[in-house]
Amino acid sequence: MPEYLPFDRNPRAPVPLPPTFSCDSQFHVFGPRDRFPVRPGAAYEMPTATWEVAQRLHRTLGITRGVIVQATTYGADHAVVLDALAHLNAGDGPRNYLACANAAVLTECDDAYLAKLHEAGVRGARFTRAGLGISLTQAEQDRAFARIKELGWYVKLQPEPSGIAAQLSAFEKLDAPILLDHMGRADPSKGDADPSLAKMLELLKRGNYWVMLSLSEKISLAGAPWDDVVPLAQRLIDAAPDRCVWGSDWPHPVSVKQPPNEGALLELLYRFAPDPSVLKKILVDNPANFFGFNA
Repeated sequence: MPEYLPFDRNPRAPVPLPPTFSCDSQFHVFGPRDRFPVRPGAAYEMPTATWEVAQRLHRTLGITRGVIVQATTYGADHAVVLDALAHLNAGDGPRNYLACANAAVLTECDDAYLAKLHEAGVRGARFTRAGLGISLTQAEQDRAFARIKELGWYVKLQPEPSGIAAQLSAFEKLDAPILLDHMGRADPSKGDADPSLAKMLELLKRGNYWVMLSLSEKISLAGAPWDDVVPLAQRLIDAAPDRCVWGSDWPHPVSVKQPPNEGALLELLYRFAPDPSVLKKILVDNPANFFGFNA
């Protein structure tokens, strides 16, 4: 199994701090391995990145809400996510952390396990790219869609490195809320001529499609400070300012280059959305509405 680079262990606060109730709409937790073993055949394993470290990161960044996304490293076994949710939501206050399952759980686990996930704060299922080792047959995908509808969850779709355009046909007829990860991994050098961007702009005209502003450091062809990604993100924001959310993707799985400092990623978002009212939508209002923090 290849070894990938760890996250920046010295995150800095962004300048300025984000609005109150800002949400990191995608991050992952890994390990410790002695408690949460990697599934057989996993495509990758990351250095340990626990909920405690994520909590400290969010406090540094001024983030008070978050969505844990189950990594393919653990497949249908969501023990690491359940543990993190229990600790991060401990106490009598509002539930500030929710989660997104891996879609494998919808085909491998029973209704009681899904109910357990829902009770803990899982509200969606992510269909991951084929290269990460989990793929569903057509029958399994149909069953997954049916169970998502029964649960009232959202659908999350991770794009292939070549872009999301070719993956969308199976999802276009769904009436569930659908979140497109990582700006569809559109090619920032192609502008509107990129097929993934063109398809996203088409789908964002519908009310049930949303987009995640994330993975800038891997989408960029120019490298830090990722100037070439700014027009792409702004195109998506202009198309659907009420249906864009932001995620750090910490601890940046499958990174072959040193992952960026999270403070710099939030400051990049400020460049995507220089209007404070739009920034508040992306960090506060939109994730509250989509994930259900206000429920």
